[in-house]
Formats: sequence, structure tokens, C-alpha cells
Amino acid sequence: MTLEEKINTDLKTAMLAKDEAALRALRAVKSAILLAKTSGGGTVSPEDEMKMLQKLVKQRKESLDIYQSQGRADLAKGEIEEIAVIEKFLPKQMGEDEIKEELKKIIAQTGASSAADMGRVMGAASKHFAGKADNKVVSMLVKQLLG
Repeated sequence: MTLEEKINTDLKTAMLAKDEAALRALRAVKSAILLAKTSGGGTVSPEDEMKMLQKLVKQRKESLDIYQSQGRADLAKGEIEEIAVIEKFLPKQMGEDEIKEELKKIIAQTGASSAADMGRVMGAASKHFAGKADNKVVSMLVKQLLG
């Protein structure tokens, strides 16, 4: 079952359940898929779908930060609900400890020894953690490990 089929099925379920948060999130995902299909020649690869979902989550997290800093709990609640719905379609994210262990291996493989080698490590890490970890967290941990 493709992502689009899963979204359509969940959209019907959310409509029947009258789940407004799920409807908002699923409609946003469906819209992004349709936009990608029309601009990309009719098909979207699974990798592009994951990137698209990650982008949607990232946008909502940025909005959430803004709403929380402005004390708008009502709007923040909506973003949290949408993030939870969209994240169900993403692979499980790795924890910081797991990321740190993998980064130690990547640093050893690349031979990095200082902060000047961060670009080389991040290049390998972004490929290794694609879809499994937030690049912001990976970047922060690489800085810590390289000193």
C-alpha cells in the first residue's frame, strides 16, 4: 500500500470519527503529495515521500516554537496534534544515545579529529541517518563529539 493510499484510508477514517486534528494533518499531507505528483511528472518516490513528510513535521515544529514563545497555547495544541498524526507515517526516530553511538563509528570511519572535519562527518551522517534522525540533533552531537 502506497503512502497516498494509506493517507486516503486514514482520511476516510478521520472523517467518520470527526477527528479535526487528523483531518487537518492528513489533508496537508495529501495536498503535498498531489503537488509533488503534478510537479514531478506523476510519480513520487518513497524517498521523496519521506522527505516531504519530514518537511511537513519540521514546518509544524517551527510554528509550534513560535506559538509557544508567544504564549499561544491554543494554536500550539493544534500543531502538536498534527505533528503526532504526520509522524505515524515516518520511520521511528532514533534517540540521542543511539545517534551518538553511530556517530562515533562514522567519525572513526572518516578519520575526523577536529571541528574542521565536521563537513565530512555530516555528509556521511546525513546519508546514514536519512529519515531516522533530525539533522539538527545530529549536527549538535557531531559538534560535541569533535570538540
